[in-house]
Amino acid sequence: MDDLEAEPPYAAAVFGKTLDAARAYTAHLAEHGETLGLIGPLERERLWSRHVVNCGLVAPLLNPGLVGDIGSGAGLPGLVLALARPDVQFVLIEPMERRVEWLAAETERLGLANVRIVRDRAEDAFLGERLDQVTARAVSSLSKLIPITAPLVRSGGEMLFMKGRRVQDEIDAAAKAIRKARLSDIRVETLGTGVAPEETFVFRATVD
Repeated sequence: MDDLEAEPPYAAAVFGKTLDAARAYTAHLAEHGETLGLIGPLERERLWSRHVVNCGLVAPLLNPGLVGDIGSGAGLPGLVLALARPDVQFVLIEPMERRVEWLAAETERLGLANVRIVRDRAEDAFLGERLDQVTARAVSSLSKLIPITAPLVRSGGEMLFMKGRRVQDEIDAAAKAIRKARLSDIRVETLGTGVAPEETFVFRATVD
């Protein structure tokens, strides 16, 4: 595991009292992630900075309630946010069986009582209740993501989608989807400035 990125000093500022859980998750993902097809062969070298801390920066944007994570995959950001925010309930929505098995095993290993997992596509998922907030990372463009997630969120709930630096281009391209979903208070949150070397950009909008 010599190629695993060393834990950066700023991880403590991001995770606080939940840093030990973040360490355990990162170690598990580093050990099994490539074999299970959850991360690429080069990701171990930047697992903390590019992935784990990147997701952890979103934790302060969450409110106590029910948060859905779309296309959870390796647990980025769903599992990371669940360990960082034990006061929030999470439902991880993932269609692929192998990834669902990983999410379930990791949830048990980490002792996360605030997580349940639904194996389904977002557009087909039946959750039994509307979400207060919904997250996603590296799933799809906003023009595709907004229509399949808006029906899952209660009126007044929020979308929090992690995006790259060109997020404004995606917003412009998704103008029709934004109008149809009746989104309001649309903005881009830039997180991690002065804390982590890589900033995190989040598309944030209220579902009306």
